Amino acid sequence: MSETHDTGRPDAPTPGVLFVCVRNGGKSQMAAGLMRRELETSGAGDRLRVSSAGTQPGTSINALSAEVLEEVGADVSGETPTQLTDDAMRDAGLVIVLGAEAQVQAPEGVSVERWETDEPSARGIEGRDRMELIRDDIHARVSELKRRLLS
Repeated sequence: MSETHDTGRPDAPTPGVLFVCVRNGGKSQMAAGLMRRELETSGAGDRLRVSSAGTQPGTSINALSAEVLEEVGADVSGETPTQLTDDAMRDAGLVIVLGAEAQVQAPEGVSVERWETDEPSARGIEGRDRMELIRDDIHARVSELKRRLLS
């Protein structure tokens, strides 16, 4: 049974997006959490399915990542890293790969975009300042993606 949203056609599938990074403990979880928050605050929570995964998932969410997300109202504290699968990519239809490290071979029919996200550590910025800059970069990209997908 496919999910639907109110488009005037009850059989119209709800678009999906799958955010991917290597460990699925930081950037991809950030993107998914920020997208969910964007959808909630705009009243469009049922218009886009959001998930995240990792090519080599870790065991937990990056605590500092979760902390800086909480500051903007996005909660990923209950999430766990998930293995990327072909089925998850097919289910989403659109895969967003964050950063340069994760390598993704998408099945036929799946669109893949790569976001070369800001890496403040390359400029000597570490810790909380680094994580806030990454969050803000991803948030801007997520906001634009939401507009594009829901327009």
